[in-house]
Amino acid sequence: MALIVQKFGGTSVGSVERIEQVAAKVKKFRDKGDDIVVVVSAMSGETNRLIDLAKQISEQPVARELDVMVSTGEQVTIALLAMALIKIGVPAVSYTGSQVRILTDSAHTKARILQIDSQQIQKELKAGRVVVVAGFQGVDESGNITTLGRGGSDTTGVALAAALKADECQIYTDVDGVYTTDPRVVAKAQRLDKITFEEMLEMASLGSKVLQIRAVEFAGKYSVPLRVLHSFQEGPGTLITLDEEESMEQPIISGIAFNRDEAKLTIRGVPDTPGVAFKILGPISAANVEVDMIVQNVAHDNTTDFTFTVHRNDYHNALQVLEGIARDMGAREVIGDTEIAKVSIVGVGMRSHAGVASRMFEALAKENINIQMISTSEIKVSVVIEEKYLELAVRALHTAFELDAPAGKGE
Repeated sequence: MALIVQKFGGTSVGSVERIEQVAAKVKKFRDKGDDIVVVVSAMSGETNRLIDLAKQISEQPVARELDVMVSTGEQVTIALLAMALIKIGVPAVSYTGSQVRILTDSAHTKARILQIDSQQIQKELKAGRVVVVAGFQGVDESGNITTLGRGGSDTTGVALAAALKADECQIYTDVDGVYTTDPRVVAKAQRLDKITFEEMLEMASLGSKVLQIRAVEFAGKYSVPLRVLHSFQEGPGTLITLDEEESMEQPIISGIAFNRDEAKLTIRGVPDTPGVAFKILGPISAANVEVDMIVQNVAHDNTTDFTFTVHRNDYHNALQVLEGIARDMGAREVIGDTEIAKVSIVGVGMRSHAGVASRMFEALAKENINIQMISTSEIKVSVVIEEKYLELAVRALHTAFELDAPAGKGE
């Protein structure tokens, strides 16, 4: 008998009929004798609907109240799924994040899980019930409802699996696994049977929407076996594993990730003195804005141009902060660009192969795509380009690194 945590995303629970299909799938595992904890997202489109409602009141709603509001989406789903399970003879009970006591910090709309009290879930499992838990939400020490940011239900699922020492965490979604890149952009993308936590972490952080980055971090940290599966199609999915050895036989590059949600900010003509980077990025960090790529260019007149990228949602906030910094430091100007995108190649095979970056740059040059910024690590190379060239760049790189599916192979 195994303990399995199953997570179903918004499209998987997008209607009453689909919720009933999920209940039937859960029953199959339950009938084999497994203990099941199910984590669900809000029904597809529901979170956006709630955010739109809030924005009709205020363009920038108070984060605490927004969390109170958007967390109700999952509350609807857990109750419906518990009802659907009970209807087909499976004892079930639903819990919100605060009822389970998924304790988080107080960073509203992007909180981090600190601790999970699994006692109540263990008690329900011993009583023979399937436990249905609301994803994406928790509670801080003061009792305020918090949410974990987009894709946070994945993190809830993996964190619960870690806390419960589950045998496997299964992430059910609208794709049948992790692909070499988004099949909607590259028709010849292939499903990967396995990928390492390290590669998946890079893919998730670089824009692959299959899993949320914190979910992969949790899984890697606590060695939670993680499998990505299709909600309504049978298949092996993709196993995310610690084992790197088997991946050495794979191509140098495992996948190509991309992110449209990028914005670029530049502060020009800053005096080039020690501590300049901190003077710029300290206040940006204090405003709870995460910085991604950074480039600093020093000019002959002892001034520097400092460029960095942020999530597009944080652009206006970061721009305001940067304009204040520019006034204080006597900088020449601040400019911004929201029409950029980031494209990245990822693979543990890079460790043992030279010339990967130059091969990437050559493929982009052949398509006349200009590179604005470059960032590298042991297993990835990322570039910032104009957003209008994004899909062309991804297709060119997919072909250049021989990731295209062979003719006649259907995935």
